[in-house]
Amino acid sequence: MPSRNRSRARCRTALAPLAGALLATLATVATLWSPGTIGQERWPARPIQLIAPLSTGTTIDFVARLYAERLSAALGQSVVVQNRPGAGGTIAAQSVARAAPDGYTILIVNSQHSINPSLYPSLPYDTLLDFSAVAMIAEAPSVIAVHPSLGVKSIRELIELARARPGSVNYGSAGVGTTTHLGGAAFAARAGIELVHVPYKGPELLTDLLAGRVSVIFVPIPFVLQQIRDGKLIALAVTSREGMKAPLETGSVADSGLPGFEYATYYGFVAPAKVPAPVMSTLVRAINQATADREVRARLEAQAMFPRELGPAAFDAWIRADMDRIAPVVRASGARAN
Repeated sequence: MPSRNRSRARCRTALAPLAGALLATLATVATLWSPGTIGQERWPARPIQLIAPLSTGTTIDFVARLYAERLSAALGQSVVVQNRPGAGGTIAAQSVARAAPDGYTILIVNSQHSINPSLYPSLPYDTLLDFSAVAMIAEAPSVIAVHPSLGVKSIRELIELARARPGSVNYGSAGVGTTTHLGGAAFAARAGIELVHVPYKGPELLTDLLAGRVSVIFVPIPFVLQQIRDGKLIALAVTSREGMKAPLETGSVADSGLPGFEYATYYGFVAPAKVPAPVMSTLVRAINQATADREVRARLEAQAMFPRELGPAAFDAWIRADMDRIAPVVRASGARAN
């Protein structure tokens, strides 16, 4: 072999290990910078825990399981719902606030997440600093329904009755400081009337409502939808900006005697603070993909929940604004958790 060819061969042989090392380095860099990775581990590499703050059978549990199914398919890993009820959702929130910020633990929240800072004298976490907002997915208005024996068929008539007979009209809720309590408190304050609050902690609320021992209720529509359809209760209005036609054909409070009134419950996801940006981006895409799914939207709307997509920054701003909005309502109601 000519000396020149032998030199070229020796050069190729010497450079081969360097080329291999360079390619390996480039592959590592590509992995580090590719979406959904933490270090050299592509995310998710193991199952994800989705913490629900209420028990099975609740609306928030329904939403958690609906999304867990879609997220599992989108991410290629199991998303497992864990119910951790208690203390108005603060037990679940605390567990997520203390979890590693690696995207493997997320929390589904509703408006109670914004209420609790005003309701609890001392929370074991900071609602704004200890969580990263991921995505808001839906809003759900309440319905104001009354027992027929109250003798009112509109918001105007309810307000007139409460003004004519102060302290004579009561309303039931799922407990002190819940969205069903504060919805009624917000309505009474806006209307300038007195409604007597009767808190419950179980199924007796619906029993007493149907028996006429409770006159008014401010609740999610599915809770009393069948009773309204059966004529056992009268729907006065919904608390959304506008009226609706499905699943319940009813006007809004704003259009029925109390202009500007609106009260809806939001649903969304948060994670521990400081989740890496690539992981957050992957999680947001998967959630948005689920929300855009026709079947998911149909199942939400069947529960009178209406898709509303907000990304991390917008959802964070929404939570902050909701906390500011609800704080004076909590103070005026006198609600206080032990």
